[in-house]
Amino acid sequence: VQDGDGRSIPFKALYREQKAIVLFVRNFLCYTCKEYVEDLAKVPQSFLQEANARLIVIGQSSYHHIKPFCNLTGYTHEMYVDPQREIYKTLGMKRGEGNNVSVRSPHVKSNALLGSIRSMWRAMTGPAFDFQGDPAQQGGALILGPGNEVHFVHLDKNRLDHVPINTVLQLAGVKTVNFTNQPQIIDI
Repeated sequence: VQDGDGRSIPFKALYREQKAIVLFVRNFLCYTCKEYVEDLAKVPQSFLQEANARLIVIGQSSYHHIKPFCNLTGYTHEMYVDPQREIYKTLGMKRGEGNNVSVRSPHVKSNALLGSIRSMWRAMTGPAFDFQGDPAQQGGALILGPGNEVHFVHLDKNRLDHVPINTVLQLAGVKTVNFTNQPQIIDI
C-alpha cells in the first residue's frame, strides 16, 4: 500500500504489531464511501488507544487523492491506497453490484440519485476528471493482527453493504460511538 506521500508500506506491516480494523472502500468519489468515512472520522483516537487497535481505510486510487479525501471527510486516522488493487484481488473482493440491493448501510444518508449526482459533480470539478479508482470495485472490512491472526472478514456485496461501524468496533474490542446527533439518555 502507499501512504499520502506515496511511500510504499507492506500491507502486513499495518497489523504486524497490533490489532487493526482495516476497511477497504470502493473509491474516493463514491458517495456511500464518503459518508461511511465521515462516520469513521467520529471514532475517537482515545477509544482505539484504549483497545490497542488501529483504524485504517484503504482506497484503490492514486496516493495523491488521500489528503483531499481526508480533508473532505474530516478523517484523521490512517489511510492508504492500493492503486493496482492487488490486495482487493488477493482477498477476493468482487467487482460489480450484487443482486441484493436491499442491504442498507446505516451510515449512508443520501439516496442513490442525489449521492450519484454529488459523486459525478466531485469528479467533474476535481483537478482532473478522475474516478479515483475502479467504480465497479467493492470493498470490505477486516480485523487483523497482531501477527497473522484474522478475527473478522466481510466482503461487501454492493455499495450499501458496509458493516456497521459499531459492529466492527465491538468485534475489535473498541468502545462504540453514538453516530446520531441526538443526546444519549443514560438510565441510572
